[in-house]
Amino acid sequence: QVQLVESGGGLVQAGGSLRLSCAPSGSILRANGMGWYRQAPGKQRELVASITSSGRTNYADSVKGRFTISRDNAKNTVYLQMNSLKPEDTAVYYCNADDIYGLGYHLYDLWGQGTQVTVSS
Repeated sequence: QVQLVESGGGLVQAGGSLRLSCAPSGSILRANGMGWYRQAPGKQRELVASITSSGRTNYADSVKGRFTISRDNAKNTVYLQMNSLKPEDTAVYYCNADDIYGLGYHLYDLWGQGTQVTVSS
């Protein structure tokens, strides 16, 4: 079964930048809405940013002006450019797809395994 695979996490100093990527593990026909969530230790998972298949975006107030979500529909890949990172951005970041169409299948609410982002002060 196809899965979402994230990459790009790591350790960065406050004020630095990272770019996360998320792509399906196999060939698919189309992914609809996609987004990035994060979960810090002891906290609930929260939406960071989302993007529709037509490119409409939505951001959490805490990241507006610093993070940018984008997608390449030809590659069915979604990106999260994170600038001016703060220690409070430290979390595991998860990629999500509302639904994915493949040859002979339709999957709903797909999640990646997560990638750690750590911002040091």
